[in-house]
Amino acid sequence: MASFGMLLPELPGYLETYDAGHLIGWIVALFTVGAFFSRFFSGRIADRAGRKPVMLFGTAVTALAGLAYIGVDWLDDASFAVSVFLTIRLLHGLSTGFRPTGTSAFLTDLVPMHRRGEALGYLGVAGNAGMALGPSLGSWLAVDFGYDTMFAASSLLGVVSYVMTQRLPETLPNARPVSMEDLNVFQGGTVEPAAWPAALFLLPVAVAFGTFLTVTPDLVEGLGFVYKGSFNTIVVIASIAMRLVAGKASDKYGRPQLLLIGAVLLALGMWLFSASTSVPVLVAAGIVYGMSVGINMPAIFAWTVDLAPEGKAATALGTMLMALEVGIGVGAFASGSWYASDPSVLLTLYLGCAWCGVVGLGFMLWWMRVHKTERDNC
Repeated sequence: MASFGMLLPELPGYLETYDAGHLIGWIVALFTVGAFFSRFFSGRIADRAGRKPVMLFGTAVTALAGLAYIGVDWLDDASFAVSVFLTIRLLHGLSTGFRPTGTSAFLTDLVPMHRRGEALGYLGVAGNAGMALGPSLGSWLAVDFGYDTMFAASSLLGVVSYVMTQRLPETLPNARPVSMEDLNVFQGGTVEPAAWPAALFLLPVAVAFGTFLTVTPDLVEGLGFVYKGSFNTIVVIASIAMRLVAGKASDKYGRPQLLLIGAVLLALGMWLFSASTSVPVLVAAGIVYGMSVGINMPAIFAWTVDLAPEGKAATALGTMLMALEVGIGVGAFASGSWYASDPSVLLTLYLGCAWCGVVGLGFMLWWMRVHKTERDNC
């Protein structure tokens, strides 16, 4: 996650060096398109051939993408360089389409169901630790040593992760080599319908996240942060603090109950962003939003696996994560296109994201009511 997170705050500035700041929405949008389409394969392969091949492929893409970004600087034509950069972003998305699906399924194989939320919460803590360090490290490298140094560091972290993953055991019983049949998405088995409640809740949450990733670096810079990634670190620390307790709480009180709280915090955090005219308010917004992420993500992952039929955990996770990619992509593209470096629209964008939290809250209340009625009628 450090390899991924260290790039995000600085990529809008990188595009500005090519006079392509109006394309910032494509940075995240194309990444999520690549991730979305790879989900059709990743869950299917993880449930058939094994968790480890999926994790290794995603990690290899991360390592190669860092090197590919460096190659963009060798191109003389700025317009062509931007096109190549955006193409790399599309392909880089394959890493996120594969690695988290395999890792989450790998972990759920190792823990009993009654501790699933706790385990996924700790996985999120590890990932968020990388996201806490990555943005600050990436901003420091980009500002003091240049973008190519940042890209090289990202690639190096991918190599380290690949070597460590290679040493892990395979947890899927009867795992086998990946076959061409596994890649044939037209045979079915690429989407798990049982995951639809988790996917629908996640969709508006992800729209807000895509908007946050796209426009917040400029908001942060406008309020005086030289190292823009340092603000992401604040958000991630708040997320880590909540993940330490939220996963275990979801095992005890239920996933939907935790998601209600997460939706409320999402709405509140985005409203605070809309009112951020000073650093203290901005920091408060980041903390509240980070808390919402720390609650929502371990609960949504655990809920998805709970909903999945036997032997379909990875496919269900891939289905749920498709909603994540769609939401992030829509949020990033829409906010980037609307924003276009015009700070006057930030208020409207963040208020729209606050409504995403309200929509998520409404969906969970409806779902809980419907299922309570079904239980009462049984």
